[in-house]
Amino acid sequence: MNQDQLKALVGQAALSYVVPGEIIGVGTGSTVNKFIDALATIKDRIPGAVSSSEASTARLKALGIPVFQANEVGELAVYVDGADEIDGQGNMIKGGGAALTREKIVAAQSRRFVCIADESKRVAVLGRFPLPVEIIPMATTRLIRQFAALGGQAAVRQKDGVPLVTDNGQHILDVSGLNLQDPRQFESDVSQWPGVVTVGVFAFQKADVCLLGGASGVTTIEY
Repeated sequence: MNQDQLKALVGQAALSYVVPGEIIGVGTGSTVNKFIDALATIKDRIPGAVSSSEASTARLKALGIPVFQANEVGELAVYVDGADEIDGQGNMIKGGGAALTREKIVAAQSRRFVCIADESKRVAVLGRFPLPVEIIPMATTRLIRQFAALGGQAAVRQKDGVPLVTDNGQHILDVSGLNLQDPRQFESDVSQWPGVVTVGVFAFQKADVCLLGGASGVTTIEY
C-alpha cells in the first residue's frame, strides 16, 4: 500500500473509537481528512464535532457533519488527530499543518487522544521532523536566537513568498537540528519563552493510543 492508502486505512480504523451520541474532537491534516471522510459514513450516530482548524471545519461541514465551538461543549470523550512524529511513549511533534495551537486546545479538552499515522511517523527520539512553533511575530528574531542557543536552526514558515499566517493570526517557526530526549521538559521550558504561543511538542497532551498503518495493516499501540 502507498502512503495515501495507509492514511485511509487508519482513518477507517479510528471509527471504532467514536463514541455514539457524543461530540468528537477532530484534528487537522491529510490523514485526518481520511478520518473525516470515514466519519461521514456514521454521521447519524454523533451530534457533531469540535474542529482544530478552519480547513477541517470546512471539510466536516461540506460532508454534513455539524461543527461546534470548543466553548459550546464540555469535555470530549475522544480526540482523533495525526502526528508528524510519535515516539515510543506517545509523545508527538505536531504542527506541520500549522494548526498546533487549536490542536493542543482540543486535545486538552478530551479524555482520550487517538493518534492516526503511517509507520514512517514513528521514531525513537523526536526531532527529525522540524519542530513547528507558533509565535507572535514581534518576537521572531529573539526566538530564533534562543533556539540557536539550543543547537536548533529556526526559520519562519513561508507561503507564497510571505510568512504563513495561522488561523490565530500568528506566524510559525520551523526548528530543525533538535534532539528531544526529554520532550516533556522541553515543552515546559519553551512554552514559557515570551512570544511563544504554542510549541509543537505534545508531551503533556500526548497520545493515549496510536493506530499505526503499515504493510501488514493497522497496529494498535497503547501508552
